[in-house]
Amino acid sequence: MLQDLEFTLRLLLAFALSGVLGFERERVDKPAGLRTHILVSLGSCLFTILSLAAFPGSDPARIASYVVVGIGFIGAGAIIQTRERVIGVTTAASLWIVASIGMAVGAGFYLLAAITTAMAYLTLRLRMLEKLAKGA
Repeated sequence: MLQDLEFTLRLLLAFALSGVLGFERERVDKPAGLRTHILVSLGSCLFTILSLAAFPGSDPARIASYVVVGIGFIGAGAIIQTRERVIGVTTAASLWIVASIGMAVGAGFYLLAAITTAMAYLTLRLRMLEKLAKGA
């Protein structure tokens, strides 16, 4: 019972942390927004929990590697090439980072996940500096 509560709290933390980044993507009207980021992180968190707890004696790195590959596939779908430029690379990278945040939370690395979330959020907000640099 106590283990179920801990796993539930891990899922809630993954939900909250990925929601921060998803909200930022949603706010700037990107194709992968709040719900997508939350779902990617929740799935990564649950797969990590399952790989560590539900299959004793198995190699949890196998599940982790497949999560990374799967997110790469989803991220590739977020990238669109137009005649002038390629768009969606930052959104694809944010999906990749929320998957890692979900995995970190699922494995119990809460502080690492929180710090990564803060750093990723700040990185996404650097767009303002990029605009200043282009205008200068």
